[in-house]
Amino acid sequence: MTDAEGGPVRAASESLNPAAMRKQYRREGLDASALAAEPMEQFAHWFAEAARDGLYEPNAMIVSTAGADGAPDSRTVLLKQYDRRGFVFYTNYASQKAIDLDANPQVALLFPWHPLARQVRVTGTAAQVPREETAAYFRTRPHGSQIGAWASDQSAVVPGRATLDRAYADLAARHPEGEEVPVPPHWGGYRVTPRTVEFWQGRENRLHDRLRYVRSGDGEGWRVERLAP
Repeated sequence: MTDAEGGPVRAASESLNPAAMRKQYRREGLDASALAAEPMEQFAHWFAEAARDGLYEPNAMIVSTAGADGAPDSRTVLLKQYDRRGFVFYTNYASQKAIDLDANPQVALLFPWHPLARQVRVTGTAAQVPREETAAYFRTRPHGSQIGAWASDQSAVVPGRATLDRAYADLAARHPEGEEVPVPPHWGGYRVTPRTVEFWQGRENRLHDRLRYVRSGDGEGWRVERLAP
């Protein structure tokens, strides 16, 4: 193995060599004839299977953005709602992801369901959800998470962990358990309206099944295309 500059990198054992790490995917394949008519319905089927199979946080998804400078960025967030309109997640509107989305609403999502040898890949456009929708979701959050939304100036540089802990403790004292916590004006949801949704199923010999829904030109329907792995 070599490092980024071509020098040798010593590993504890050969099993730590990523080039030697291989898994043979042997799950049942994916055929277009078995897909639902719309991608969100197909997503619901796969999401339910991921949850039934006990995947840890099956609603975890990678959100990739590109800011005004065109530089890409990715992070993992939690899906909190989905329906025919798209996928919803929540964040601080002053966070880096929100700054990126304000400059460029084009976004990509990835659900990496590795134990099932599956991925769902989404491209689309993100827009803030209405405030009443944000407020309704905020009320369902645990009290600690509500306090945390106030305590963290997400993506800002902080001197240390103690700064966060003090901010949380101060807010928790002002809004004790059982007392309603106001919805932060700087916090809310984004809905990603999909343009494409790809369902990726791992197959033997890296000949994976990749079926992608593409929104029609009039925006009213979908076509399905198979991609080479």
